[in-house]
This record gives sequence, structure tokens and C-alpha cells, in this order.
Amino acid sequence: MNYLKFFALAVVTVLITAAPAAAQGDVGGVVIPGAIGAGLVAIGGAYGIGRLAGSALEGMSRQPEMGGSIQTAMIIAAALIEGFVFYGLYICSTQNPWGKEMIEQVLSK
Repeated sequence: MNYLKFFALAVVTVLITAAPAAAQGDVGGVVIPGAIGAGLVAIGGAYGIGRLAGSALEGMSRQPEMGGSIQTAMIIAAALIEGFVFYGLYICSTQNPWGKEMIEQVLSK
């Protein structure tokens, strides 16, 4: 039930903050899907690494003699998760955050 409340609060917050940004139009407006995507990528990566570390620590506490191999597997999996997070952030950041007029003004100077 707490997840549902958190999700509802997140949706309301996004909708409230997205309205002024979307009203700006092409000049100086933020690409809403890119910003939301970057946030979701960061949240998903943090959640995944947190679950990974928690499960690894639980496994090491149950079988201390396997700690080295569990830690190695955890580090490899965390690196893969971070790679996917960086790829997702790259995809989200390549969306044009400025309008065409803003880019033309910067390039003409």
C-alpha cells in the first residue's frame, strides 16, 4: 500500500511540475520524456543495485565461506547494472533539451 501512495505522489508531482515546463513551448522548454526517463533510469538502477547488495549480504551471512565468490559475482552484476544505467542516461540526454531557436542563437554567436 505504501508503494501505491508513493507512486500516486510521484505522478501528481510530475504532473504539477510538467505543466509550466510544457507551457513554455519551443523556446527554453525541457523535453519532459527525457527528464522523466532519466529519473526513472536513476531510480531503477539504484533500486536494482540496492536489491543486489542486500541479497549478496544476506547470502554472505548465511554462508560466510562463500563470501569471496558472492562478492565477485555482486561486483560484476553491479557493473552491468551501472552500464545499463549509463546507457539509459545517454539515451535520455540525447533528446533535445532546448528549442531550435535557442540552439540557433548559441551557434550564431
